[in-house]
Amino acid sequence: MSRARILGLICLTSSRLEVAEWHTERSRTRPGGDDVDRTHEAAEAQAARWKGSGADAWVAAQGYLDAMYRPFADLLVQAAAAHPGRVLDVGCGTGASTVAVARELGADADCVGVDISETMVGAARDRARREGSSARFVNADAATHAFESAAYDLVVSRFGVMFFGDPARAFGNLRRAAAGGARLRFVVWRGMAENPFMTTAERAAAPLVPSLPVRKDGDPGQFGLADPARTEQLLLEGGWTGVGIRPVDAVCTLPETELDSYFSRFGVLGPVLPGLPEPTRARVVETVRAAFEPYVHGDEVRYTAACWVVDARAAEDAPGR
Repeated sequence: MSRARILGLICLTSSRLEVAEWHTERSRTRPGGDDVDRTHEAAEAQAARWKGSGADAWVAAQGYLDAMYRPFADLLVQAAAAHPGRVLDVGCGTGASTVAVARELGADADCVGVDISETMVGAARDRARREGSSARFVNADAATHAFESAAYDLVVSRFGVMFFGDPARAFGNLRRAAAGGARLRFVVWRGMAENPFMTTAERAAAPLVPSLPVRKDGDPGQFGLADPARTEQLLLEGGWTGVGIRPVDAVCTLPETELDSYFSRFGVLGPVLPGLPEPTRARVVETVRAAFEPYVHGDEVRYTAACWVVDARAAEDAPGR
């Protein structure tokens, strides 16, 4: 069983999983131009992947992924324990965090998970049935879904809010779903430079696959909310207040036997690898596997995940209400 432990938490309170390949088309003529088009096209590509092969890969690997990311689900559970009530889990995936929160809140828990992937929502419902959980799940895009107004006292997310094409509008939609004074807590990745494990595969494969997509901090995807100042501004624009952002480092592990599965299914390399000619694919797998050796310790792979924990409170006047 994978183990993980939370390392030191440093509070930076202020006053104010896997990225798909995308293709950029010619910009439409309007304010924002190329940057706006790239952002929306990237978000659309993300959504398409999570509705298709990305979801299938995640469901197949959910056992070791849930164990690997358990420290971050625990942070959501802590928020629910401190602020019990009606809970919305955004980008819930296969439901590990939603079910964990419902378990913390007990038999009368009112917890709803929402995800854009029908496949993952199906897996989440199966999980809830197996575990006898009261958690419920909705297949929808949290950025635009018509949630019941003021229906939730706590909104949480474990790596589910970095993919929005228009983050401020999406956070505004979540604010409308939240009651006045409701709490928000989510976990997102810090920058690529602070998460070398997460970019090992693409850096190793790039010389062999020149067409491999290049990603950067701030693009919709894993590192979409790497800049805490930008994240805070987006939340303020979306109707949230009292924003607090703190870094969390967690030591995460996965079984060494799952390493090849991990790097061949997820990240930038995952969608590209199956389409490579067999000789190239074999060389890429061998090269990438060797690049991960510094993280292999006996029968487990161990790395430090560098993330932000973001807390906020719903302003009393929701945008558009």
